[in-house]
Amino acid sequence: MRSRFPQDLLAQDPGPAGAPGPHADEREGAASGAPSYLDGQLLVAMPGMADERFSRSVIYLCAHSAEGAMGIIVNKPAADLNMPDLLVQLDIIAETDAIRLPAAIGHMPVLMGGPVEASRGFVLHSPDFHIDQSTLLIDDGICLTATIEILRAIAVGKGPASAVLALGYAGWQAGQLESEIQANGWLHCPADPDLIFNTTLETKYDRALRGIGIEPAMLSTTAGHA
Repeated sequence: MRSRFPQDLLAQDPGPAGAPGPHADEREGAASGAPSYLDGQLLVAMPGMADERFSRSVIYLCAHSAEGAMGIIVNKPAADLNMPDLLVQLDIIAETDAIRLPAAIGHMPVLMGGPVEASRGFVLHSPDFHIDQSTLLIDDGICLTATIEILRAIAVGKGPASAVLALGYAGWQAGQLESEIQANGWLHCPADPDLIFNTTLETKYDRALRGIGIEPAMLSTTAGHA
């Protein structure tokens, strides 16, 4: 990953187990015609996505360079887990205080961000909140923080105005994402903060496609790139 990406966010190499699709080949650089680096963009899985873990996924790319890529799935909920329960499990609040949390926190989704480090939390949030040495500004509307301090701030109403918490992330080795895009595994488009922070997860995939100008019902497995 790029040197500007906080090292504590990526303590482990994504490796093949955490990366969607096949291994990257060993050719030098990306294939001719491959897109430039896509930091801050959305990846939208094509209908023919072979890896079921990423079927109908919308992924926000937090980092992309010649060394690989890292992103957060923003439209799949973590199974049987909500924000109040998570705050209790992390000893941020007492169980008796869970019912007193503001409604916005109770409705804040906990996402399945990807298969790598699935027990680790990553918060995508609006840029009105910042922790020195921990918060990464990805673009003008979206930041990433992966320390427990942001959850403590959220619990007491001092966190960002908009946020989603994801457990785990998706990772690609060098050249792998470029190869998958060339093979029609993913579409890509500019990110929309309103889509990322929206709590209605089940509509995000279709909304992302329509944002590209594609009607979901008309998309085939052989469609070209966005």
